[in-house]
Amino acid sequence: MTSKKYQYIFLIVQLAAISVFLGRAWQHIFWDVPYRSLLWDEELMSYILPWFSNTPYEDFITNVDNDDAIQHVVEGIGWFYLVCAVVAIFIKKIPRVFSYILWIGTASLVFLAFLYCKERFYQLGQFWEYILQFGSPIFLFVLWKKQYISEKLIFAMKVAIAITFIAHGLYALNFYPRPGNFIQMVIDILGVNESTAIIFLNVAGVLDFAIAIGIFLKGKIRDAALLYAIFWGLATSIARIWSHLYIDMLEDTLMVWVHEAVYRMPHFLIPLAVYYFYKKSDS
Repeated sequence: MTSKKYQYIFLIVQLAAISVFLGRAWQHIFWDVPYRSLLWDEELMSYILPWFSNTPYEDFITNVDNDDAIQHVVEGIGWFYLVCAVVAIFIKKIPRVFSYILWIGTASLVFLAFLYCKERFYQLGQFWEYILQFGSPIFLFVLWKKQYISEKLIFAMKVAIAITFIAHGLYALNFYPRPGNFIQMVIDILGVNESTAIIFLNVAGVLDFAIAIGIFLKGKIRDAALLYAIFWGLATSIARIWSHLYIDMLEDTLMVWVHEAVYRMPHFLIPLAVYYFYKKSDS
């Protein structure tokens, strides 16, 4: 294992972790996240609220001060994610104890994935499509702590890639209700009609499953699957900006959509790290 190989893979994984935290920080500070889907769950909150307060549930959800407090907490989490990004940037230079902040950030990202899953009526695919995002800080921590690249870590990355693409494929193939924005993005970017967009998504869904299998094979099939994962992960990230890009409203477009592309960067960066590992091993 050459040190140059380790350094390149470390940098790629580091960029993946940084991008997740920066994108989520922007989202929390300036926009919204589905924490209210938990706090507005009447059955759950009617059980939890009496532990802390005598306030009836109806009063709790209609209280403006409570809503302001929730928003401040959301923004605070955003600033914490920014701290996590700084830790990821300077992980080689900071005292070891601070590196464990990445684990707290990872736990927060896992909880966020759960909230998105709950918002979609507990569709497990919604949770697992985020595994590359909340897995990136873990991969970075392991690389930093061990100071070498193990086959077990590469295998874990491949598992995360496969799960992410399978989850995406389940939505593209309409196993779970296909999100309307998937169809609209295809229409806006490719300039096709709705029926063609659906065919495109069905093909993309099949290829998602092919990737999940192909990356565990050997040789050219594995390399081709990883290259497609890099391309498709990059394309689906950029699509968030491209499909909403209006030159006369450029500032608004970037403000609203850039962070969605940024926190999806692990979807192509982790496949890139795995591809680089194998190409350098083969050479």
